[in-house]
Amino acid sequence: MFSKACEYAIRSSIYISSQTLAGRKVSLVDVAEKIQSPEAFTSKILQKLVKNNIIISVKGPGGGFQVDLAKLESIKLKMIVEAFEGDILQRCSLGLSECSDIQPCPFHHKYKPVKEKLLHIFDNTSLMDLMKGIENGETFLRI
Repeated sequence: MFSKACEYAIRSSIYISSQTLAGRKVSLVDVAEKIQSPEAFTSKILQKLVKNNIIISVKGPGGGFQVDLAKLESIKLKMIVEAFEGDILQRCSLGLSECSDIQPCPFHHKYKPVKEKLLHIFDNTSLMDLMKGIENGETFLRI
């Protein structure tokens, strides 16, 4: 459903959040290794996450990447997806430039309720929600 960059961005954000909660900053090399992504590609992903105020880059000795703990609840999955995919769930699922309730594509009415549900989920799921699942053992992330 998502590009590799978006998948890695979500995984990176979750990993960096988990390390921030444990009181650690992480390096580019560490993130790339944990999400199994080439360093150069991971670097571009992390740069975009920083630019979109999802993670923080701390320069100098003892630096690395972290998340603002006060923002874990307000950083929504939608922010990450839109940073990497654009407004993917607002576009026509068949890629048509003109598709609406008035002028629908052949798939519009079937996909619209699914799209609305996904938008709701992405808009209401925070990094903290994802972290809680991992912390209490309800979810699993192999990193």
